Amino acid sequence: MWTNLIREFLQDLRKQKLRTSLTIIAICWGTIAVITLLAFGEGLGIRMMEGLRGGGNQVMMFYGGQTSRSYEGLDVGRRIRFTEEDIDILRQSIPQIELISAQYGRSVSLRSDYATTNTYMEGVDAGFDEMRSMYPVAGGRFINARDVAEQRRVVFLGHEVAGQLFPDGNAIGNRLVIDNNPYTVVGVMQDKMQMAMNNGPDARRAIIPHTTYRQTYNPMRLGGILIRPSDPMYQERVEYRVREIMSRKYRFHADDKQAIGVWDFIEAERIQSQVAMGVKIFLFSVGFFTLLIAGVGVANIMYVVVKERTREIGVKKAIGAQNRHIISQFIFEAIFICMLGGTAGVLFSSGLIIGVQSLNLEGGVADFLGNPVLSADAMIMTCGVLSMIGLAAGIFPARRAALVNPVESLRYE
Repeated sequence: MWTNLIREFLQDLRKQKLRTSLTIIAICWGTIAVITLLAFGEGLGIRMMEGLRGGGNQVMMFYGGQTSRSYEGLDVGRRIRFTEEDIDILRQSIPQIELISAQYGRSVSLRSDYATTNTYMEGVDAGFDEMRSMYPVAGGRFINARDVAEQRRVVFLGHEVAGQLFPDGNAIGNRLVIDNNPYTVVGVMQDKMQMAMNNGPDARRAIIPHTTYRQTYNPMRLGGILIRPSDPMYQERVEYRVREIMSRKYRFHADDKQAIGVWDFIEAERIQSQVAMGVKIFLFSVGFFTLLIAGVGVANIMYVVVKERTREIGVKKAIGAQNRHIISQFIFEAIFICMLGGTAGVLFSSGLIIGVQSLNLEGGVADFLGNPVLSADAMIMTCGVLSMIGLAAGIFPARRAALVNPVESLRYE
């Protein structure tokens, strides 16, 4: 049966080469549109998420604000400022905290044997690299717990400022001077995508232990407290507990949102995921309707084929062909046309995406659109859509063919 269906399809293809070829090209173009749009949409979503996590990897940054409500007789407008004591209090009081770090910060002058520059420096705790995606290049490391405990004069540099201070590329293990104090470079940050930032990109950051920072500059207050929950689902619980604990210590209303500011990367990531999903749905819709229009073309062709082969259908029915045989023939031809065009589209779009990936485009818009992702889900979805379109494009003309009256069809010219 299948050999007969294929033979009849090939015979019809030879008779109507131009018409069938144009239809296959339309299906091919629709397939290319679906797969490439989904691939670039997936790549865009991944890069945007990388950029967001480059600024904060599932963390919440708490910083002191100003009270907006009176509380226990205290005036409105009091400034709330954290201290390092608050770090220990929160660590002991909130079991859902996985990582926590103090954050000091100021602009500093850095000098090596090769160059002098200015940048923003932070004093932090061990684990800050995980929270800010500041991973070291091979041969180096980040600030560790022993550096913090012993108040060591060590520094971790962003790759841009390291390249400026050590143009020979040998920053790790060398010494530099920060505000007239000697430090040893223990690591250089890998290049990363970063969308969210404060006081400049991490590529130009200098990082030292917060204990060393405190000893050197004797700050009166923390710049902020960085917290990562053990699970993102604890985000609201952790924020509520931080506000509750700090409100008791600093005597402000726990519902006073302006007393403590929060830069919530977990919520931003959730919103980003929803935006990325919306973009992918939109791009899929554009490709789907392009493919649907091509499917309408397939259906029109099948109606024409039914009309042209009315006499042939009548002869088949007159010699005993059943309706299911007639229907299966035209449905097969419609699906086969879709599969031919779909296969060509999948191969072309795959080659296009792999080609773009091999270019390793970087900089500007290319950072977001130069990294399309060819996912199995997109391929399966496209094949499913093609099958449905082929079935829909074939079933209605096939039903019309099955209703042909054998006696009348034999008189059809």
